[in-house]
Amino acid sequence: MLKLSRSLRPAFALVRPVAAQTRAHFSTGSQQDHKTFYEFRTYCIRPDQNAAFLKLTNEKIHLRTAHSELVGYWSVEYGGLNKVFHLWKYDSYSQRAVVRAALSQDPTWISEYISKAMPMLTSQDNEVTYLIPWSRLQRPPQDGGVFELVSYQMRPGGPAVWGKDFQGAITSHDASGYSKLLGAFHSEFGLLNRVHTLWWFQSADHRAEMRHKAHTDARVVAAVRSSVAHLDSQKSQLMFPCPFSPMK
Repeated sequence: MLKLSRSLRPAFALVRPVAAQTRAHFSTGSQQDHKTFYEFRTYCIRPDQNAAFLKLTNEKIHLRTAHSELVGYWSVEYGGLNKVFHLWKYDSYSQRAVVRAALSQDPTWISEYISKAMPMLTSQDNEVTYLIPWSRLQRPPQDGGVFELVSYQMRPGGPAVWGKDFQGAITSHDASGYSKLLGAFHSEFGLLNRVHTLWWFQSADHRAEMRHKAHTDARVVAAVRSSVAHLDSQKSQLMFPCPFSPMK
């Protein structure tokens, strides 16, 4: 067994606590302080049924919202065709289980919506997310406009590794007025190490103008460069709110 000289023992004793603290910080990072989560649902619609699906949903969505809270419902305009994205809020997993069980036993929901809507779809996807601890869900400053959902695939490690740099990149756009951040979400179920940001703009042209200005802002460029080292890929979708969407 290796023996340390007396002169080295104090220094060696200091290393172990520091290493332990580093490992703890790496493995934990910011924690969720409440149970509320948000379910992202994306439906791909048969191209010849897109208008019919949106019309049916507009007429029957009240059957679904009678069971749980709908945050927003959008039709994807750029970054994907014949797709809708909707966002639902739950207070707990047990609440969601109760809601899903009730829907499966709701004859009106099944006969007037599900039985008609399902043949119109080609696929469904869902993802459970939490708001990143420094983010809060907000409403747009006014009705109308367009929404952008940006999805980032981060490298493994979680917010303890990339959280600070990512926050800096996102808030540099929001604080500078180039875009309005409505929420930043971190995936819990679905593809892991994924982060989503939901933004609002007055119009698609306004979004293009603000993006151009942000690219010439040295503060934004520096913040993005620090964050991009943790990034594997990203995807953007520009969306229009449906008439029945609570967030519009």
